[in-house]
Amino acid sequence: MMLTIPDVLTADELRQCRAALEEANWQDGRLTAGHLAINAKSNQQLAHDDPLARQLGDFILDRLVQIPRFIAAALPLKVLPPRFNRYARGGTYGNHIDNAIFSISGTPHRVRGDLSATLFFSDPEEYDGGELVVEDTYGSHRVKLPAGHMVLYTGGSLHRVEPVTRGARLAAFFWIQSLVREDHQRTLLLELDDAIQGLTRQVPESPELIRLTGVYHNLLRQWSQT
Repeated sequence: MMLTIPDVLTADELRQCRAALEEANWQDGRLTAGHLAINAKSNQQLAHDDPLARQLGDFILDRLVQIPRFIAAALPLKVLPPRFNRYARGGTYGNHIDNAIFSISGTPHRVRGDLSATLFFSDPEEYDGGELVVEDTYGSHRVKLPAGHMVLYTGGSLHRVEPVTRGARLAAFFWIQSLVREDHQRTLLLELDDAIQGLTRQVPESPELIRLTGVYHNLLRQWSQT
C-alpha cells in the first residue's frame, strides 16, 4: 500500500510547527542510526527526549485520530511517537529498510512497524532534491508532497531520501502497528470501505449497504490482531 493523505495540518498549524522547527536544536542524525544505516545516513534529527519533539509529536498524534482517511487506511493499533528530521546541504539517506520493531522510549512498550509515514513540513519549491523514493513490488515511487500532506507506505519497503541540494526539507516520520498485519488485507479492506462510503452517498437507503458493511466488519474481525 502507498497512499497520500492530504491536509493533515491546517495552514495555521503548519505555520506554528514550522516556526518551532526553524528554531529547533537539531542533532546529527547518525546518532540514531544502526550499524548498517550509519554509513547511508546524513541528516539532522531532534533528540527523542527533546521537549519540542514530544510537544509536536503529541500534537500530530491528536490530529491523526481526527482524520478518517488515516484511520481507514492504517487501521492503527499503536502509533510510535513521531520523530523529526531535517535534510540540507547535500543531506541524504541511502537505501535502507526500517526496523521491524521499535521501542517507545521510557516505557516497556513496543511497536511493530507495519506502516511507515512521512509528514512534510516543507513545500516542494523550497528545496531541490529530497524525494522519498520507495521500492516495492510495483516498482519505484518518488514522493515529494506539499507541506501538511502525508504519505503512508508499507513498513518493509526498501526506500531512500535523495540528496537535498538547495534549501531544507523538514518532515516528521513515524511507524504504525496496524490491527491488520498483512498489507494485502489492509488494501482490500480500504477498497471495500471506499466502495461502502461511495454507495452511502449515492444510494443511502439500499439494504445491500448493510450486507456490505457486515462483510467489512466480519473480515476485520477475522484478520485483526489485538
